[in-house]
Amino acid sequence: MNTIHALAAGLVLAAAGLVLAAAGYGIEPADAQSYPAKTIRIVVPFPAGGPTDVQSRWAAQRLNQALGQPVVVDNRPGAGGITGSDVVAKAPADGYTLVGGNPGPLTVAPSIQPKMPYQPERDFAPVTLLATAASMLCVHPSVPARNVQELIALAKRQPGKINYASPGVGTVGHFATELFNAMAGVKLVHVPYKGAAQYVTDLLAGHIDAAFVQVAQAAPYVRDARLRALGVAKLQRAPQMPEVPTIHEQGLTGYQSLNWTGLLAPAGTPREVIARLNAELVSALRSPAGDALTQTGFDIAALGPQEYADFLKAETAKWAKVAKAANITLQ
Repeated sequence: MNTIHALAAGLVLAAAGLVLAAAGYGIEPADAQSYPAKTIRIVVPFPAGGPTDVQSRWAAQRLNQALGQPVVVDNRPGAGGITGSDVVAKAPADGYTLVGGNPGPLTVAPSIQPKMPYQPERDFAPVTLLATAASMLCVHPSVPARNVQELIALAKRQPGKINYASPGVGTVGHFATELFNAMAGVKLVHVPYKGAAQYVTDLLAGHIDAAFVQVAQAAPYVRDARLRALGVAKLQRAPQMPEVPTIHEQGLTGYQSLNWTGLLAPAGTPREVIARLNAELVSALRSPAGDALTQTGFDIAALGPQEYADFLKAETAKWAKVAKAANITLQ
């Protein structure tokens, strides 16, 4: 009888455990309880020194301090960020491998890359959007346009005559201008470069008519009258240059194109781990430590995992429409 009673009690306890788990009161997995127990790696799918690298290193330092484990940054550039992102998509879903997310490989590439090795919405678990950075539509002073509407009028009078630079096909700078083209009903001619530094040099020299340049980078040139800023590519004016109106308020209602960095884990990473990472990063972003990002021209985002997932979904849909309208594909 003792054996039967013990078996019955065990079944009752097991059933109770299932009920509690179904109600959301389940016991955390052992790996989530002990997390982190070893080094965490943040893969940055771009070379060192760029915005994604800078913000990922900031996150690594904050997590190291909060979690008490080493957090290292591993730069894996290639294929516009796809190579490094794929490393994380295929990594174990245990919270020890993260990726510094960027628009290119996460929200732009799915619309223009015919053979993606991963599907962002399926293969990643968003942790948080760290920060965003706006750009300004700038022209060389020789271009006779002092605001967005004058540039649109000029482009309509001289179709195919005004060119613009970007860091390459499929980049945020490329899609930002194609979104501008679609909303304004014009066709600025694309001149792709291999990086922002190169095209800014040519823009300053007057070899290129226009380009989107990040606010922090463009500000000194605008103040010295070496570039003319026509509009900011976000819904609110940039704190660094509040005198420059947004493109949105100059007639292209709703226009916005942001560069951003977020952290993501492989899909299937325990929710408790995602929640822990998010809580530590959001706390750091909202503390004085976040000033290190705002001082370099970034705006703090500090989104929750679901908010970041919704943001990614909306951005992907927006850029898919732009790619279709401009017939942009990578072979």
